[in-house]
Amino acid sequence: MVRFFRSSFLIGTAVLVAGVASAPRAEIIDRVLAVVGGQLITLTDVAAARDLRLVAPAAVGDPTRNLLTKLIDRELVLAEVERYAPPEPTTDAVDAEVGRVRARFESDAAFAAALVRSGIDEKHLRETLRQDLRIRAYLDQRFAAAGERRAAAQEEWMTGLRRRGDVIDLYLPGGGGIKN
Repeated sequence: MVRFFRSSFLIGTAVLVAGVASAPRAEIIDRVLAVVGGQLITLTDVAAARDLRLVAPAAVGDPTRNLLTKLIDRELVLAEVERYAPPEPTTDAVDAEVGRVRARFESDAAFAAALVRSGIDEKHLRETLRQDLRIRAYLDQRFAAAGERRAAAQEEWMTGLRRRGDVIDLYLPGGGGIKN
């Protein structure tokens, strides 16, 4: 009986090793950099934010870390927006935002190339921009004060969201960032 199990184990191991040896090498398609409230933020998301200039990059430091931090904050805020449901932006408002993004490029071909490089289509971009408009409407509604008081109140609120947020940050500098 023991010999049967030992033989079965050896045969099974040999088949497994042969299968692994003949299997093609795995290709990395994307990297998960963070999980925020169950939503994945991938290296592709960071590249899209950079390539389409959806998030202003910081002048110093690790560009991937800076963009990822902004995308993590965006997801935390978006979760709050979903809870309180500000008014939906109009189609014209979304069209205007798409126009602003498109205007950041020297030609329609450059814009199309950035979409392809980012791995997203215009429908995905429109949805992202619709969410951004909802975030702005929510922040305008929640923080009616102007100037420094508004900025201080928003930063305090954001600090609380980060503290309470369900965030798993998997990014390791030098271990899969994006090149500028």
